[in-house]
Amino acid sequence: MLPVISGGHSAYQDTFVSDFLALYPNPFTLSKSTWKTITQFWYLDLSLTDSLLMDSYSKFGPSPRQPSCMLRSYLLSIKLRITSITQWCSKLKECPLYAILSGFPVDDTPGIGTFYDFFTRLWSSDSNNLSPKERYVKEKTKKGKKHGDKTPLGTKMTCENLLPFLIKHPIQNTHPFQLVFKLYHQQFLNVSVEKGLIDSKQLSIAGDGTPVRTSSLPRKKRVCDCKEKDIANCNCKRLFSQPDCNSGWDSSRECYFNGYHLYMFVASDSHSDLPVFPLLERASRHDMLSFLHTFFSMKSYLPEFNIQKMLLDSAMDAYPLYEYCRKENIIPFIDLKKTKADGTSYKNDFTLDFDGTPICKMGLRMKHDGIEKAKHRAKFRCPKADRKRGCFCETPCSDAKYGRTVHTQLKDNPRIINIPPRDSKEWKKEFDRRTSVERSNKREKNDYLLEAGKHRSTKMWYCRLYGIMMLQHLDAWEMPSVEDFQKSLNKLSA
Repeated sequence: MLPVISGGHSAYQDTFVSDFLALYPNPFTLSKSTWKTITQFWYLDLSLTDSLLMDSYSKFGPSPRQPSCMLRSYLLSIKLRITSITQWCSKLKECPLYAILSGFPVDDTPGIGTFYDFFTRLWSSDSNNLSPKERYVKEKTKKGKKHGDKTPLGTKMTCENLLPFLIKHPIQNTHPFQLVFKLYHQQFLNVSVEKGLIDSKQLSIAGDGTPVRTSSLPRKKRVCDCKEKDIANCNCKRLFSQPDCNSGWDSSRECYFNGYHLYMFVASDSHSDLPVFPLLERASRHDMLSFLHTFFSMKSYLPEFNIQKMLLDSAMDAYPLYEYCRKENIIPFIDLKKTKADGTSYKNDFTLDFDGTPICKMGLRMKHDGIEKAKHRAKFRCPKADRKRGCFCETPCSDAKYGRTVHTQLKDNPRIINIPPRDSKEWKKEFDRRTSVERSNKREKNDYLLEAGKHRSTKMWYCRLYGIMMLQHLDAWEMPSVEDFQKSLNKLSA
């Protein structure tokens, strides 16, 4: 039977007030942290969930649980840092407040199977994973040669040939997580845009990858009879319980891990480091490949978002990406690789320093003298000249009063020449916001215990990841104070 839509969010609020006051005649004895959670979920309108998931239910059979209540209850479990569905079902029976805050009757809470049935409805595929469980064992990924080095690119597919392919063949929004993404998009991301927390018309995004550990060792077993034939190390296929996971190199901790490589895009200009779009890749995948796949997936799922600035680390320092940004009118703020040689020749008698600053014949870095954004170029003047004294260089290279000037054109070398220039205060101030994605990933791992899920399917990992992202947006929304909410609750109960 299809879920019944009765009253929407206002009906949930009315039911909560009556059940809450009947259960707690003196509710002011509850702690302030409990009241903060009550306030957040009181104002969290999830009524759109019922209509969005209507097609996921059958017209026949018993009456199902309200989808909005199921989603609200799952978000509440993540908020309370309960990582097990089994434990959460027990908590719903033990603590009536959790039941009525979820929207369930105190004496009729859902069981474990009901929750997993709800997660299945959020996943648009018959398989819980993206890859078949039977596959060949992949060689262990190589680690970085130096301290802090990223995972080496262990494939022939590079930015130079993958980027044109993704431009020519756009990614379709047919991923199995499309339903849970739609819930997140319409009920959380769009609300943050409406509240002015994210500027979708002039979006500045920061991207970074982070390891997500799902197990200590790869979970696999033999499906062949080579062991009975005394063949100890065969190259036959294995049955993996987590086929979308493998081993990767964690450059920050300098150790191997098993799981996913989460690539996340965050609105860097939002005050709360709000997440925008994620993708779970295999742990062995290089940051560049994960970035390209996630970026073009985001463009497919969020076509209304106009990206104006892109803040990335040195793993994305590739010339084709700068060319793409120039054509798409995106300002790239990308850290340069330390291995790149500087001293690039420019206009015959000048060279460019590692950050795009021209070097004069005396070997000195030239000084900034303005930017012409309309012409996509920056102006530099002689380092031994000023407006008052003119050029006071011992061996002047120009007869001009204020010495030699050089205009660096963005089209000449978009990797090194940036507008604004790399060594300017404007560039450094903007690039410092790239840490917003690191803070967001840290919140997901530490505050909401992302890696503590102990799931064995990509379906459940995406449900947990998007649930955490929903709460990150909910935490950023402005809510009434606990005292004001208590006063309004008194008026409703009067």
